[in-house]
Amino acid sequence: MVNRGGGWVRALATAALVVWFCVTGASAALAQPAAPTDACVQSDKRLSELSGLATDGERWYAINDGGTKSTVYVLGHDCKIQKVINGPTDPFDVEDLARAANGNFWLADTGDNDKKRETVALIELTPAGKTTLYRLTYPDGPHDTEALLLDKSGIPHLVTKSPFGVSEIYRPKGKLAAPGPTALEKVGDVQISSTDTKGGPVNPAIGSMVVTGGSVSLDGMIVVLRTYTDAYLYAAPDGDVVAALKRTPARVPLPNEKQGEAITIEPDGTLVSGSEGVGTPIRVVKGAAGLLPTPTTAAPGTSSDAPGSGAGGSTEASDDGMSTVPALGIAAVAVGGTLFLMHRRAAKRG
Repeated sequence: MVNRGGGWVRALATAALVVWFCVTGASAALAQPAAPTDACVQSDKRLSELSGLATDGERWYAINDGGTKSTVYVLGHDCKIQKVINGPTDPFDVEDLARAANGNFWLADTGDNDKKRETVALIELTPAGKTTLYRLTYPDGPHDTEALLLDKSGIPHLVTKSPFGVSEIYRPKGKLAAPGPTALEKVGDVQISSTDTKGGPVNPAIGSMVVTGGSVSLDGMIVVLRTYTDAYLYAAPDGDVVAALKRTPARVPLPNEKQGEAITIEPDGTLVSGSEGVGTPIRVVKGAAGLLPTPTTAAPGTSSDAPGSGAGGSTEASDDGMSTVPALGIAAVAVGGTLFLMHRRAAKRG
């Protein structure tokens, strides 16, 4: 009896070691984002409230929060302003910026802190300074929105700013009319969970959940959202923004940004972020696109569609393709096999 008991103890110890190696090994393989590094310091007073960024791979394009003109600043990768593009349209509260495939800029005049605006607007600005105004109306009342996602076909998507972690996604119900208004329709939600990343102008418990900016890669295959403290990258292999935001994202912490609202992604997969305030750095995370999990579209009722899923955790992608869940499955099989063999040995002795 003593020998048999010792066998079971050894079996359990072996099983525990198998579980430990499988789980910790898989966790160690999870892709980890690099810490942001300063690319340069933005010290020009004309760009004191940086709120949106776009890129063409060679230059950065930036806008201020608010403003009285439709203005885009052209920056080198040294943060110095090379050119200013001004359009005549006077916006109410510009919050984000996107750059279309034809080189035109789209300014999201969608800020509404008091939620009183009957219409919001998109302003299309050409490199020559010509503007076109498109007024928009929400189907369910005013929203404060700071993120604009322009998909590869040129359809704009607005992602609202919510302190509760669930942001709504809207896009035009039909073709944009100038000056409009064009009705928006709700096409989905995206959930952002609270993180422990420090930064932002409000308590990180809330600031880590509010969406303050967005971007889509030049090829349309990566969608990015950011909060005051973190960025989230979503795979969009088919260019579908709404489908992308249902997938599990890769989370990239952006700690210690004073008021981080600007985000874009370079063609080489480098993430670029910026904060309001003169003397603050524009920061980069090289290789951020490599953190994306393998894109899969979950069936209805699976985890990516379930309440509580979405952008709260880190990516499940790994260097060898193994995630925590498969590792646990392997561990379970190993435990079961070990115990089964020990049971057979004990039975033969008996």
